[in-house]
Amino acid sequence: MSQPFSLRHGNGPILISVPHASTYIPSNIARRLNETGQAMTDTDWHLDHLAERFAGPASVIAAGFHRYVIDANRDPSGVSLYPGQATTELVPTTDFDGEPLWLYGEEPTDSDIAERRAEFHTPYHEALAAELKRIREEHGIAVLFDLHSIRSVIPRLFEGTLPTYNVGTDFTSTCDKAFEDAAAEECRATAETVVNGRFRGGWTVRFHCKPAEGIHAIQLETAQVHYMLERSPWSLVDGASDYVATLTRMVDRFTEIAKAMAE
Repeated sequence: MSQPFSLRHGNGPILISVPHASTYIPSNIARRLNETGQAMTDTDWHLDHLAERFAGPASVIAAGFHRYVIDANRDPSGVSLYPGQATTELVPTTDFDGEPLWLYGEEPTDSDIAERRAEFHTPYHEALAAELKRIREEHGIAVLFDLHSIRSVIPRLFEGTLPTYNVGTDFTSTCDKAFEDAAAEECRATAETVVNGRFRGGWTVRFHCKPAEGIHAIQLETAQVHYMLERSPWSLVDGASDYVATLTRMVDRFTEIAKAMAE
């Protein structure tokens, strides 16, 4: 049985969160998924392992459950992340392409969702909040860097091909603009980058941010084609090294800015 999260305590002001890289689905849930669901196409492949390569002194928290169990980046009340736009639910019933995930008659019930909130979603976010609190108490400031990736072409969710890097700060409401500017600068140095476009920052960064109290949060959504094959076996490609180098620089910049703000 998997734990709802793994947490590595760092000694810097940054917490990297990886909510969607796990492929763990409990057997009692997996048996209810159809072939599409069991393929787990919407996974943020490799991000938990790659984060360990660029984290440096940062803390790292990663969800220990797949997003089809329950989505760690959705409002637990079930409110839509992006009203008026196509998205998936707290417990998804379809994949990103709109294909059903569950066998007929095995769709998640309200009771299922409540149980998964208690077993997976709540412990993950309680641990995340506690680590941000610890970091702020130790450093005077905390920065949540929420990491995501997605296939570069998904017509149901966005037109055309997604830019390589998509920085989200909910229009600079989740962090000081210095962090947004640093993220955009480092990303634009290597690849096409959009700030607050289709992915402007999900529930995690919006919920945990408290910039006025020294807790800043920023999301990065990366087009998977930049660092991996977007089909089975979902393996890394040469671009993974550039990706890791870019994120290493971002973490370094965030750390410098945070330390300067805390002085």
